[in-house]
Amino acid sequence: MSQIQLLVDDRTVAEVVVADTVLTRARGMLFRRVLPEALLLRPCSSVHGAWMRVPLDVAFLTADLRVVHARVLRPWAMTMPRSGATQVLEAPVGSFARWGLRAGSRVALDGA
Repeated sequence: MSQIQLLVDDRTVAEVVVADTVLTRARGMLFRRVLPEALLLRPCSSVHGAWMRVPLDVAFLTADLRVVHARVLRPWAMTMPRSGATQVLEAPVGSFARWGLRAGSRVALDGA
C-alpha cells in the first residue's frame, strides 16, 4: 500500500492509502486501531462493514474518479455493487461532509 494526497474538486483534503492488491483490499479498514484519513480500494464496486466497530463514509467512484454515489456504511451493513463504479473510497464518518465530497465530485490522487 502506498500513501498519497487525496484531492476533492481540486482541493487537497487528506492522505489516502491505496489498497490495490488482494491482501490490502481484504484488510481494508478491518482491525485497525487507528483508521487512515482515507482508503481507496481498487478494483472494487461494493463494500461491507463486517467486524467494523464504527460507521464509515463510503463513495463509489468511476474509472476516471468521479463520485457516482456516497453514503454512510454502518457496522455490519453491506452495499450492493454500483453501476459504473470501479473503486471505493472509505473514510471515517464525517470526512465527506468536511471535504465537500458528494455525488458528482471529482477526486484526484497526487503522488500516485
